[in-house]
Amino acid sequence: MTSKAIPEVDQSLYAVHNRLFFRLFQAGIILDRQSSKEMGVSTAHWSVLGALSREVVKQGMSFSDLTHYLGFSRQNLDGILKRLERDQYVKRTSDEQDRRIKIVQLTEKGWEYWFDLQEKTYEFYRQALAGLSLDDKIAFLHLMNKINQNMQTVELKPHSQDN
Repeated sequence: MTSKAIPEVDQSLYAVHNRLFFRLFQAGIILDRQSSKEMGVSTAHWSVLGALSREVVKQGMSFSDLTHYLGFSRQNLDGILKRLERDQYVKRTSDEQDRRIKIVQLTEKGWEYWFDLQEKTYEFYRQALAGLSLDDKIAFLHLMNKINQNMQTVELKPHSQDN
């Protein structure tokens, strides 16, 4: 067994970073589990429905724009949309100017489902964010936006192989 030198790092800062990313990971797992259990909808479906319910895309948005907005791969989004189409919550149509572009939008049944979820959504948010002031929530949102932006630009250098 070959031993590799561990890079010199500030161990206390590394511990905070490690804990922070573990908590982010853990929050995602809990959100996924609780949204399915308490609201009856997966976080993936919830996020697609939410993205398509925004006023600025009421007439739908392109499949490519939706993948970019949500950060899903094309393959993952396609699978999610197939399930939502099966349940008749969304539909895909060809763009009138460019038939190659697929437009995704909520159906009437999808809108009804989205509106029916809103009471549960409000209560879910209220309980999940209990004990946080409005200032806490705004600060947390600002910090999460910064982390998300930073993560999108992470580029790790390949490690050299010591043989």
